[in-house]
Amino acid sequence: MTVQPDDGLSLAAEFPDATHEQWQRLVEGVLRKSGKEVSGEAAEAALSTKLEDGLITRPLYTAPPDDGDGDSTGFPGFAPFVRGGTPEGTTASGWDVRQRIAGSDPVRVNEAALADLENGTTSLWLTVGPGGLPAEDLGRALDGVYLDLAPIALDAGAAYPAAARALLALYAERGVAPQDARASLGIDPLGHEARTGEALDLPAAAALARETAASWPGVRALTVDALPFHEAGGSAAEELGLSLSTGVAYLRALTGAGLGADAAFGQIEFRYAATADQFLTIAKLRAARRLWARVAEACASPESGAQRQHAVTSPVMMTRRDPWVNMLRTTVACMAAGVGGADSVTVLPFDSELGLPDAFARRIARNTSTVLVEESHLARVIDPAGGSYYVETLTDELAHAAWEFFRTVEKAGGQEAALRSGLVAERLAGTWAARSKKLATRREPITGVSEFPSLSEKPVVREPLPPTPTGGLPRVRRDEAYETLRARSDAHLAATGARPRIFLAALGPAAAHTGRATFASNLFQAGGVEPVHDPVSVDPATAAAAYAASGADGMAVLCSSDALYEEQAQAVADALRSAGATTVFLAGRPGTAEQAVDEYVFAGCDAVSVLSSVLDRMGVSS
Repeated sequence: MTVQPDDGLSLAAEFPDATHEQWQRLVEGVLRKSGKEVSGEAAEAALSTKLEDGLITRPLYTAPPDDGDGDSTGFPGFAPFVRGGTPEGTTASGWDVRQRIAGSDPVRVNEAALADLENGTTSLWLTVGPGGLPAEDLGRALDGVYLDLAPIALDAGAAYPAAARALLALYAERGVAPQDARASLGIDPLGHEARTGEALDLPAAAALARETAASWPGVRALTVDALPFHEAGGSAAEELGLSLSTGVAYLRALTGAGLGADAAFGQIEFRYAATADQFLTIAKLRAARRLWARVAEACASPESGAQRQHAVTSPVMMTRRDPWVNMLRTTVACMAAGVGGADSVTVLPFDSELGLPDAFARRIARNTSTVLVEESHLARVIDPAGGSYYVETLTDELAHAAWEFFRTVEKAGGQEAALRSGLVAERLAGTWAARSKKLATRREPITGVSEFPSLSEKPVVREPLPPTPTGGLPRVRRDEAYETLRARSDAHLAATGARPRIFLAALGPAAAHTGRATFASNLFQAGGVEPVHDPVSVDPATAAAAYAASGADGMAVLCSSDALYEEQAQAVADALRSAGATTVFLAGRPGTAEQAVDEYVFAGCDAVSVLSSVLDRMGVSS
């Protein structure tokens, strides 16, 4: 039945609704033009994207059929807390902007803390202990900070007893009423073990949490930090499953120390990575709340299952080359964290992988949240992604995948046993190996590194970071394979005054060679190999002279259309070899001009392996 809208404008109301099958037939027609003969669900599958954890992103999402269960996501502030842990969400003042401050000098930490708080930061995240502030200097570092207004989060590792007691003593010394103190002591024994391989006494941590719960109602003692699993290459479902298992282990320890279930839930905060994959980040935070609510329900404390979340922009996605692009990555990640309902968000400065961030980088980091809250108004709506068929489906599928992995860990004896048996390390290593293939083949692009790199960029130099804990799970970075290649090129430049070079033999008019020449140029620059193409286009008569003038190190690559390859590839390749080229590549699929060339570079080839081999043959030392 067609219903006329109140405004009198019928628009599309008089037309029949399109069906899913009609849309699929249109997709079939488009795919047929590209040479793919598929129909129905197969046509839709051809446009789908495989994610980690067995998840698939489909090209179209429609409302699921009504199964009679009503809205399973609930309402903000009510179980299962998918839409937010509190009824008001972050609409009152936006999410908590939590700035991380590393360093061991209390004077410099204090200067940074005051500057941050005066310019938009609402809480501080401090490193205390080895590599950070000595616990006894915490008071000096927080001199001038209003501790009843600015929450403090600690990251102290094995030094947590001294750090926690120093902060609580500081509250008492400065007359902060227990009910006004807001802090996270950051005690995470299993997270520390994941980072370092060093086991800490979990019952002792639970005992300190029990004291905190009794005397400081606004302070959370324990933190479930999922970053060690994310930084070891874990997927979103693995990050969630392992954080859930860690949280359950802490609940057991807390209740074993004498806390009731409700009080035990109130002592735990969770920390997750926020990446530039905005929809996956939104779904991950929503799924995390749903999973923790399920645990609370199983513990007969459903009203205590509102997970407290701290989101941190992913260190794994940050690059050392062209670090300015990190500003864009962290902006998207911050937006996703806010939309996903994180209570606190830390934006890592764009230069955080290069050393201690400077004042400019810290300013951009904190202003990222300010712009999103104050100018984009992202915090005015609770769960703005809620109701999106895609987001709701992804949240549900991710929650199920994470729950299955959580069950696997629990069957293995729980988080502590899984860490010590190697189950966690093996699982995460497998996930990272699969992702590394996507990075190496550029199926997962890295802007400024594997895509559109700039060999002329000036390096960004920063003071060295304090040493980070090692000995446990590895720390991976998306750019690490390409960074190794670029470092070889840098060393060659420093030793010889020039980068390794490859000659781009562009054949025919620009329309024939531009696409493949651009592709080849980006690919070789990703490994620090400088492409040279002068003149713009060559033919058999000019190829040898052009190569000789290029200064190339024994390598050339043909770039043109398949038709011109058939006409000229053999003659041009012979001319290049006569001029000294030892290897001739072709930009295109294997099999084209097969007799003329030695190797191929094409979309989906293992760029890292190709580039490493090229540098080896050019004599660029590793």
